[in-house]
Amino acid sequence: MTGPEQDGNTRRLRLATYNVEWFDALFDDAGRLLMDDEPSARHDISRARQAEALGLVFTALQADGVMIIEAPDTTRRRRTVTALETFARAFDLRTRRAVTGFLNETQQEIAFLYDPDVLQVGHDPLDAPAPRFDGTFHIDLDVDATRDRVTFSKPPLELAVTTTSGRALRLIGAHLKSKAPHGARTSDAVMRLSIANRRKQLAQAIWLRERISGHLGRGDALIVMGDLNDGPGLDEYEDLFGRSSVEIVLGEGLAPSDRLFDPHAAEALTRRIGAQPSTARFYIKAQHRYLSALLDYIMVSPSLRDLSPEWRIWHPFDDPDCWAEPTLRDALLTASDHFPVTLDIAL
Repeated sequence: MTGPEQDGNTRRLRLATYNVEWFDALFDDAGRLLMDDEPSARHDISRARQAEALGLVFTALQADGVMIIEAPDTTRRRRTVTALETFARAFDLRTRRAVTGFLNETQQEIAFLYDPDVLQVGHDPLDAPAPRFDGTFHIDLDVDATRDRVTFSKPPLELAVTTTSGRALRLIGAHLKSKAPHGARTSDAVMRLSIANRRKQLAQAIWLRERISGHLGRGDALIVMGDLNDGPGLDEYEDLFGRSSVEIVLGEGLAPSDRLFDPHAAEALTRRIGAQPSTARFYIKAQHRYLSALLDYIMVSPSLRDLSPEWRIWHPFDDPDCWAEPTLRDALLTASDHFPVTLDIAL
């Protein structure tokens, strides 16, 4: 596997998004990496096996920056940045500096691990018409003429990025999630709670879209990346609400100058039947089978799309280069239930 190539005086930048399942469980409170035979939070996989698999995957990616979804936790005793920079040292990664934004209480932070020789990065939530992601968004969720208060359990990470060539970028890392209907005891209660949770997720997507529109209105070169836990045709409530979170965030129906683009989302939106891209693979115990889903995206603004970027899903069964390298193929399956998505772009 090779990294981004140099093209004359233009360097191809590689950015990735990667949801790492229970990354937090691989570290102690001091941020030390737990490379032992004790079980990880992944089923039937030791902490050493998962850590080594992650080290191999991050090395193979050769990314200049990785948006990590479900990064190690920050609490009074633990620090996301300490854990990630320890991980980077353990595997001698170029991406050795970490940054976080507004913290949450879910043990699943959003963080960006990057190469400081290539990128200058800072958490930078600008003032915009929509509130910052640590605030409250007011919207009528159920058409009852009453404005509901919406908050993020996982506030998106807004970053100002400058490349070595002086090119300025804005990155937003997001993890939208509709909670499972915990506590519901009847099918009617499950439906009511599921619809309420889905409605809140769509409200968060609208909030994110308003922040996106603010950046595009300023003329920012913008990349939105992460796990939207949603996509066209993914659940039974999409018809009820008319559109998915992905379509909202992309800006479907808006003017071309206000839309984002991701080729995998575009393919899924235009082909509802037949094979579609996937970025995650989950085992459904009750059905004794695996479910594949398109959940992870890297969406770019029109000015960046004009630079002929290249996307790649590092799926061990769909990507021929990943399949051809058994060590990498096994590492991708061991490391997480999601697979990385990369973007190569000439900046």
